Amino acid sequence: MTDHVELRTGVYVDSVSLMQVSRTAAAAPGVDAAQVAMATELNLEVLRGMGFDVPTASPNDLVVALRAADETGVATGRAAVDDALAALRSAGTSAGGFGDAPPPRTLGRAIDAVGANLALVSVPGRHAAVEAFDAIDRGVSVMLFSDNVDVDTEVLLKDAAADRGVLVMGPDCGTAVVGGVALGFANVVSPERVGLVAASGTGAQQVMALLDAAGVGVSHCLGVGGRDLSSRVAGRSTRQALAALAADEGTDTIVVVSKPPAPEVLADLEAYAAGLGTQVHWATLGAGRPDLTTSVENVLAALGRSVPTWPVWDVPQQPVARGSLRGLFCGGTLADEAMLVAGEELGDGRGDIRSNIPLRPELAVGDDLRADGHVVLDFGDDGLTRGRAHPMIDPSLRLERIHTEAADAGCGVLLLDLVLGHGAHPDPAEELAEAVRSARASAAASGRDLPVVVSLTGTDGDPQGLTRCAEALRSAGAAVFLSNAAATRRAVSLLPTTEEA
Repeated sequence: MTDHVELRTGVYVDSVSLMQVSRTAAAAPGVDAAQVAMATELNLEVLRGMGFDVPTASPNDLVVALRAADETGVATGRAAVDDALAALRSAGTSAGGFGDAPPPRTLGRAIDAVGANLALVSVPGRHAAVEAFDAIDRGVSVMLFSDNVDVDTEVLLKDAAADRGVLVMGPDCGTAVVGGVALGFANVVSPERVGLVAASGTGAQQVMALLDAAGVGVSHCLGVGGRDLSSRVAGRSTRQALAALAADEGTDTIVVVSKPPAPEVLADLEAYAAGLGTQVHWATLGAGRPDLTTSVENVLAALGRSVPTWPVWDVPQQPVARGSLRGLFCGGTLADEAMLVAGEELGDGRGDIRSNIPLRPELAVGDDLRADGHVVLDFGDDGLTRGRAHPMIDPSLRLERIHTEAADAGCGVLLLDLVLGHGAHPDPAEELAEAVRSARASAAASGRDLPVVVSLTGTDGDPQGLTRCAEALRSAGAAVFLSNAAATRRAVSLLPTTEEA
């Protein structure tokens, strides 16, 4: 096996495009592995974890790492990288005919040119506020997809938007549906009179998927950013979104979806919502509060709709004799819900779960994301997405961790999520199924059974196809649940009891 690592200075390509370049190079004849990425510290750490010897580099460098059968394979891989990068340059520099106006070079000018009333901003976090303020100054609402925007800037943006009578959805707003148009990561659902206000992307997608399975559609889903219900942000965008949906003629029921909110902010918003004259339901996670599936069931009951049997694609699974829960998630709210549900199910002092987004500060994992006992990780957290695409687009970090957990005798049950829809990986189930199949085979080779449970969020209208993805995962040996809460309860039921552990 031959490794080749090179740095290319003066070259910048966005992380989503580089993911495609990496895939193209990895598929070249004789190439075993390929990673083409900007040399951020996180990407360099990933390359070192893959066994590459990476030289000193800066985030402005492009690093090309190839592992091939021989030098011929390396040459083939380099040629594939060069061709893919050239294709990107060609697509980006194609020009119109003589006399065509040049494209707008700022967001503000683009808004002026087309008369937009909503702008989507997706640039590195340190640049996002400039673009968002540009839109707000022109009286345009903003979906701020960018993460890594500090909370003080978020407050300034939302106050400026309120002054102009527009809405800031975000930052880190991954999901929205406005007038039937999906923005960011969003599922294909039918239009109906239920509107969502979502301080959670994957939480909103879970709610939409469950409603879809019950035959209920959505009028709008207005994302507000995961921190909007925190003490510091104090529900600024949630208030505006509630008022907007209450005034919408096509919406007569509202569901607020959130990861655990600050109690005083939730109480204030509940009081505010009570005066809107529109039925508002709360799918807000927290200790002692209903999980998202139960919240949706409560909404269905209020609408006079029957609660279906939530879809399950099951496989026979037996409890393990030893080991802990290891949850590897792409969705932060789904990870939060899993920790809350698992903590309640485990009980008796066994419910402490370590995480990079812990429910309590003392349960935080270290920088290496490793800990003994129960661990649930969110691979979509800001700290793991600097300089690289969200794991719903590029799942490579999580796939690596699945391989690591399979080799760890302390891993008793593996709990995973997979979120479908527009904006997500075009065919994520095949890669995840292969990782599940490999992990179970690796554990079996060491004399262990490794049950795998998957929470699958999506609809059959999604580009990837809910049923097709579920069957692919079941064929790999995973039990698959549409309900994230039900998936978590199954995973916990397979763990050893205190006496057995």
